[in-house]
Amino acid sequence: MLERQQLNSYLADFFQVDSVQDYCPNGLQVEGRSAIQTIVTGVTANQALIEAAISRNADAILVHHGYFWKNERSEIVGMKKRRLQLLLQHDLNLFAYHLPLDIHPRVGNNIQLAEKLGILEPRIVASANPQGVMMMGDIPGNHSSVTFAQHIESVLGRTLTCQIDRNDPIRTIAWCTGGGQGFIDSAADIGVDAYLTGEVSEQTVHSAREQGLAFFAAGHHATERYGIKALGEHLAERFEVTHHFIDIDNPA
Repeated sequence: MLERQQLNSYLADFFQVDSVQDYCPNGLQVEGRSAIQTIVTGVTANQALIEAAISRNADAILVHHGYFWKNERSEIVGMKKRRLQLLLQHDLNLFAYHLPLDIHPRVGNNIQLAEKLGILEPRIVASANPQGVMMMGDIPGNHSSVTFAQHIESVLGRTLTCQIDRNDPIRTIAWCTGGGQGFIDSAADIGVDAYLTGEVSEQTVHSAREQGLAFFAAGHHATERYGIKALGEHLAERFEVTHHFIDIDNPA
């Protein structure tokens, strides 16, 4: 049987959480029962995920987007109260890993997305911090921006939120899962042909067009499903616990 503190200590070391400056606490956010046999993973600790975990008799929930963000209201009211109440009533542990999960070299969101899309030679973009939050790699074959967009949609099972094409073939790409549209100028600076992230802002479109960069916004949620799933699978193998990945659909 896996103990709560054992899991918390293992993941603190696995992710090197003390070395990452983040916007939320990484690790155990809500304490539940001490013994853990069944783990549920999901992208965000919303009420639907908590209810799904309860229905599966889970002992712990592991997510990428947890609670207690910087500048978040501190009052335990409304939606926050209902979520926390449900966790506490059912003695459920909640663990959350934000940037440490994005950048991990094995189960991280960035590396997992690269594997799903078949991007070759994924490597860290050193100018982006923390290291690993932005990566670059090579696109196999002879893709245009149109055909690679179709490939992304096929793999992720959803329509792109935004697509900016370019005339020339795309052979190199940089990416940052989730809300990484702010890195688009850094992508242009390193000379890649395309940039992929989850979200798009008004200025992102102009940056892509004026710098000749193909751009793909594939959804914050859609690009960040694979890291937390890989983490759950790793823990199931490492500690012989039961794991369920639950994808609560989110078009954003």
